[in-house]
Amino acid sequence: MNFRISLIQMDIAFGKPEDNFQQAEEKITAACKDNCDIIVLPELWSTGYDLARLSSIADNHAKRTISFLSELALKHQVHIIGGSIANKKENGIFNSLIVIDKSGNVAHTYDKLHLFQLMDEHLYLKSGTSSGLFSLEERMFASMICYDIRFPEWIRAHTTKGAEAIFVVAEWPKPRLAHWKSLLIARAIENQCFVIACNRVGADPDNVFAGHSMIIDPWGEIVAEAGEEEEILTASVHLDKVTEVRKTIPIFTDRKPEFYN
Repeated sequence: MNFRISLIQMDIAFGKPEDNFQQAEEKITAACKDNCDIIVLPELWSTGYDLARLSSIADNHAKRTISFLSELALKHQVHIIGGSIANKKENGIFNSLIVIDKSGNVAHTYDKLHLFQLMDEHLYLKSGTSSGLFSLEERMFASMICYDIRFPEWIRAHTTKGAEAIFVVAEWPKPRLAHWKSLLIARAIENQCFVIACNRVGADPDNVFAGHSMIIDPWGEIVAEAGEEEEILTASVHLDKVTEVRKTIPIFTDRKPEFYN
């Protein structure tokens, strides 16, 4: 099975949801003109890292985001990996990734497990507890948010259960661009899966962001890579390649998990 995937590498207006919803709609509409099957947005695309004001600008139970993405998914008949948003629940604010299928239904939600202390996430956000596994069109995927990619055991927990591609949404800073590239390629090679990673560009008051959204195949080869400006990066992903690679080097059948703890 093939999927044509578009990554929306965008700048994010700091703490301005109205501006960000407008530009997200424009970019999703533009991406759909290229006949894509799946669209991916970056991390915290509606607010940016305006963490101190999340209590007033976070989306209450993700209601606005779900309605917004569902309407666009149904209109364009496209699956949307809705980046992540600040999601205000009764027990706190979570960094939530939302997947909407092309029928406009919520296919999956994942609350970021690993909070990044260097950007004060732990002071303003609650850590999630759910799995990142989900399916679209009967194929299994995994969802990850930024810092999650530094935890290979968390990724492996999903690929051992059948995930053929990992969707990563991020606001990864430019000073650690080399880490971004190296970690994404390593996750693809060691899990013999596609890694589809959408980062943001631009800057906020405290950070400059790296861009370089990427689609990487199960051999660790870069299929497509963006630069450091706003861009819609589109490429086709052939999921059957995952099975081929896993048969060539049988990592999953050769694992000895009884010795790993």
